Amino acid sequence: MRPLTELETKTFFEKLAKYIGRNITHLIDRGDETYCFRLHRDRVYYVSESVMRKATSVGRDQLISLGICFGKFTKTGKFRMHVTCLDYIAQYAKHKVWIKPNGEMPFLYGNHVVKAHIGRVTEDTPEHQGVIVYSMTDVPLGFGVTARSTSDTRKMEPTAIVVFHQADIGEYLRQEDTLF
Repeated sequence: MRPLTELETKTFFEKLAKYIGRNITHLIDRGDETYCFRLHRDRVYYVSESVMRKATSVGRDQLISLGICFGKFTKTGKFRMHVTCLDYIAQYAKHKVWIKPNGEMPFLYGNHVVKAHIGRVTEDTPEHQGVIVYSMTDVPLGFGVTARSTSDTRKMEPTAIVVFHQADIGEYLRQEDTLF
């Protein structure tokens, strides 16, 4: 377990900023306790400093997980966010997409969101912007990247892809062996 290097921090914050923008400061500067991001076995964990200090007494080989896993770095140095961070990024999301009940199951099975399944979209969402996907009852289901801007989406046909799938809560079942 170690702090992120400057390059890792830049890569991680750029990816996180796609979804929550400048609200990254709300994750670190919380009122209850100070939180930080730590790297352990190519995975980035969001952990309170008090828990982090206690975890230093555990050896690296014995430490399996620490705090909330936000994602992992690939072998090429890119960062891939995991669904485990959904509750935290959903609180501070700038852009949101609500899908109809008939579109929830296809999304939870790992498919992209098509226009026919869209219930509502945050206004002025640009193209290739990170969005949080909600059900119509405001339950966060996952996140993805928009294929088109909000204005372009209105002109599209019903079978056109609006949101590219990145992660969803169905991954807890599909990838339970490799998620943590």
